[in-house]
Amino acid sequence: MDYIKKAENLLKDFKKDTYTYGRGVFDSITRIAADCGDSAVLVSDSFPGSDVFIAKILKQLEMAGVTLLATVPGPGPNAPLEDLSRIADELKKYRPDFVISFGGGSTIDVTKSADVLRILGGEIEEYFGTGNVTKKCSELGKKLSPHLAIQTVASSGAHLTKYSNITNVQTGQKKLVVDEAVVPSLPLFDFSVTYNAPKSLTMDGALDGIAHCLEVLYGAVNSPEYEKIKEVAETGISLVVENLEKVINNPKDYDARDALCLATDIGAYAIMLGGTNGGHLTSFSLVDVLSHGRACAMMNPYYTVFFAPAIEDALRMVGGIYKNAGLTDVDYDSLTGRELGVAVAEAMLVLSERIGFPTRLNQVEGFTEEHISKALTAAKNPQLKMKLQNMPIPITAEQIDTYMKPILEAARDGDLSKIKNM
Repeated sequence: MDYIKKAENLLKDFKKDTYTYGRGVFDSITRIAADCGDSAVLVSDSFPGSDVFIAKILKQLEMAGVTLLATVPGPGPNAPLEDLSRIADELKKYRPDFVISFGGGSTIDVTKSADVLRILGGEIEEYFGTGNVTKKCSELGKKLSPHLAIQTVASSGAHLTKYSNITNVQTGQKKLVVDEAVVPSLPLFDFSVTYNAPKSLTMDGALDGIAHCLEVLYGAVNSPEYEKIKEVAETGISLVVENLEKVINNPKDYDARDALCLATDIGAYAIMLGGTNGGHLTSFSLVDVLSHGRACAMMNPYYTVFFAPAIEDALRMVGGIYKNAGLTDVDYDSLTGRELGVAVAEAMLVLSERIGFPTRLNQVEGFTEEHISKALTAAKNPQLKMKLQNMPIPITAEQIDTYMKPILEAARDGDLSKIKNM
């Protein structure tokens, strides 16, 4: 199947005509900005080569007749709470007609929440969870600012989604705003911005795209949207599995890089159709030692084994993708239940090994047993209940120590046999 064409058709279905993407679309900023208002604040990442693109943004805004009131440095990794407060204060100070974010997931996520605080007031804690921004907008009769979200990394798909991840660095815990109101109204992704991305960022981002597709697929087994989600997940996962190793071996393979950009955008579509679960839930407690995408990618093979008895159809499809890519020769049709899950998990781990990606938590510098304890405690937080409910085998807070703890221990040691199935 031509998954490039399939992805483009799915994105058209997803975003209609509101999304500007592809190689060389940066010049579209003039047209987009001209319809947003007279003034803007730019929240911007800084990375090797970013100056060239920021200069283009400034030129495009000038051509559109937009006054740039300020350029605000973006947040640190994982969107720290302190950076959110700093950026929100800047937006309150300048009161722009619209906001622009230029960066990866953390920068776009912080800009989403900073505008929430600027427009609606209060503290971010009251907006964590699902639907609280929309509720407050309704109560106050207000709406958020137009948001031109310029993505720079093939990863989270933050420019397309209703999620804003914010991290309390003091506790090492990440929490999540989930609300349609924070979806950027004006997303743009020029794939060429990713062409010099380093190996580690490329891997983390691409495997984060798989995590989005995979977790939504797993959680949708009893959903009326299952067939649609399966189509989306197959497209996104296939594009990563077919192209990630090509990029790692040849960073100048721009066609393969474009495919990874499409794949992670499809991952964003997936998480707008359904919710993530196990891998993402655990990742929130690993933010001090792992990037978000890396944490999700490392955890998903282990959750795959736990979920296996409930997701056999999904696993046969996923296993087939890895088999077509030459990563395994297993006959998935002959396996069921836990054995099927183990076989798919092993294929996922083969890809990780071939690209030099860690496969167990005890390979991660700084990881300790305290991370397991913290993850188990966090999973019991009512604000993260959605992740437990999205699991294909839902577990209650009371069952976390019985079933989630062995998953984390298995991930620590790289030992699938430690996982207990219900």
